[in-house]
Amino acid sequence: MAQVLRTACNRDCPDACGILATVEDGRVLRIQGDPEHPVTQGFLCRRTNRFVEERQYHPARLTSPLLRRDGVLTPVSWDEALDLAAGQLLRFRAESGPASIFHYRSAGSLGLLKTVCDFFFERFGPVTMKRGDICSGAGEAAQELDFGAYEANDWFDLRNARAVVLWGKNPHVSSVHQLPLLKEARAAGVKLALVDPVHQRTAALCDLLVQPRPGGDVHLALGVARVLFERGWTDPEAPAYCNHYGAFRELVFSRSLPAWAAGAGLRREEVTALAELYGANRPANIQVGWGLQRRGNGAAAVRALDALGLVTGNVGVPGGGVSFSTRRRSAFDFSFLRGLPAAPRSICEPLFGAEVLAAQDPPIRMVWVTAANPVAMLPDSHTVAEALRSREFTVVVDAFLTDTARCAHLVLPTTTMLEEDDVLGSYGHHWLTLMRAVVPPPPGVKTDLEIMSALAERVGLGQELRADPRAWMERLLQRVDPQGAGAAALEQGPVRNPEAPPVLFAGRRFPTSDGRANLVHELPRDIPRPTLEFPLYLTSISSDRFQASQARPEDQEGPAEARLHPHAALGLPDGALALLQSRIGEMTVRLRHDAAQRRDVVLVDKGGWLSAGRCANALVQATTTDRGEGAAYYDETVRVVPAAPLAESARPRLGG
Repeated sequence: MAQVLRTACNRDCPDACGILATVEDGRVLRIQGDPEHPVTQGFLCRRTNRFVEERQYHPARLTSPLLRRDGVLTPVSWDEALDLAAGQLLRFRAESGPASIFHYRSAGSLGLLKTVCDFFFERFGPVTMKRGDICSGAGEAAQELDFGAYEANDWFDLRNARAVVLWGKNPHVSSVHQLPLLKEARAAGVKLALVDPVHQRTAALCDLLVQPRPGGDVHLALGVARVLFERGWTDPEAPAYCNHYGAFRELVFSRSLPAWAAGAGLRREEVTALAELYGANRPANIQVGWGLQRRGNGAAAVRALDALGLVTGNVGVPGGGVSFSTRRRSAFDFSFLRGLPAAPRSICEPLFGAEVLAAQDPPIRMVWVTAANPVAMLPDSHTVAEALRSREFTVVVDAFLTDTARCAHLVLPTTTMLEEDDVLGSYGHHWLTLMRAVVPPPPGVKTDLEIMSALAERVGLGQELRADPRAWMERLLQRVDPQGAGAAALEQGPVRNPEAPPVLFAGRRFPTSDGRANLVHELPRDIPRPTLEFPLYLTSISSDRFQASQARPEDQEGPAEARLHPHAALGLPDGALALLQSRIGEMTVRLRHDAAQRRDVVLVDKGGWLSAGRCANALVQATTTDRGEGAAYYDETVRVVPAAPLAESARPRLGG
């Protein structure tokens, strides 16, 4: 008899969906969106809809620990694998101190119980840990400086807006459950604008499309601000709740509108149109995408958008706000962790490869990777791979043989989101959700919690990590339990974070040192401009076909596609093979012409595998953003050159 069981999606996505899994005889037959989840509302994204066949039961899934012997990863028992891992941990700690061990955890799973891995390594050491954030570091740092916290109004507060600007955000790929809200808003007469160097599907939903040059967002925002000041579309009370108001206004008027427009790679009429849509329709909300802040001036760009919201009075009111991210961890109690202040040292996440290789006194001898594929997902992939391969002992915990696992000495197979208990927050909305194991894992597969508990027993920490998943969830939720958001309440369904206000900064009160917001008032450095030698910005964007690097091997066959304007293809036809070259590497791609794109960008899917020759990050130099130690992925410039002459039979025919 088939059962329908409720669980949730832990993948790196702001929607954190509720899932209904249909299970029969211990096997998941299908999954669908939970209609009772306020955000999910009964549907899932394309990627997760295909999770059962493409991830859960894919034949490439690992079901045994693998140990490298004579250069080859060979199946071994769990006892042998865990005994070896524990022995190496103890040896390196005794010989070189815990700083010689580096624990790296990222967002391959957003389950909050993954923090138990951090707890193990903190209690065992503390060991070296990462700092910075490749995903959202610059944006979070920007809003913490401007507002005192990064947060957002309630998910459904968009219904109170009269204008919404999607600034670098593509809901069709990165937040599909926002689409019904946006369509509802459009039908109600709300004005929608899309600001993005990349032409994407959301443009069809919007009244206005603005395509600034890559990295030109600061210039565009300051040009918009000039129009707002000139038209009187600013809040006369803004000087009372904003620091540096006069200096910001002076910066805005330091250049003419045509000059700001030129800096953004636009016509002045385009800047004016955006200012009119935003300034004349209040309240107005800016939805900030993640790509915007993945540049050398990324924090400054977000700060410029914050300033637009502040000086127009669109912050602290229903329907307003500058929404970058919600604080997905804010409801949870992490008092059992000390984090970075306790670590003997840290490795900057975007600079992973170079900093691991350069570490001394002591050198990093062992790396443990949890919920991450840094070779595919971090800049300068070849250096990251070299850093991992060259350690004395590297352990990777994953369900598949990723690029990172291929660099390991020991690979430990772990569970999928359908096989483990956990609890989730979201970085897109404020609902808390329980994950449940709807089926047991295959024989030979363990959860991260089981792995850490087994290791703890072997290194003398068994008592501290002996609790089951439910006990850990209760510990994490103990602060909000009295407010109706504890583990027992979540078993009945998703619960909104009781500590998240529906309108952020209501009354224009900000959690800064003086209670006032801070306006950006200096022009940041520009990002590197294209040159004749490297004329295109490499833009590696999320795909709706697979989540980050979580693709099937068959999805990685053949050259990656590179989309670009036909005039940027140097005469190469659509479908031609070419080399995409940067200053540090090259990859073979198949060109796809797209006349809707700017002539200074080339688009490649994010998450391509290095082992398949499809990893765009292998072309990206490891550099950081202006604040928050994010990765400046989108500053890399590249060129397209012919790969080889096409055979006559392979040449596209023109004119039918």
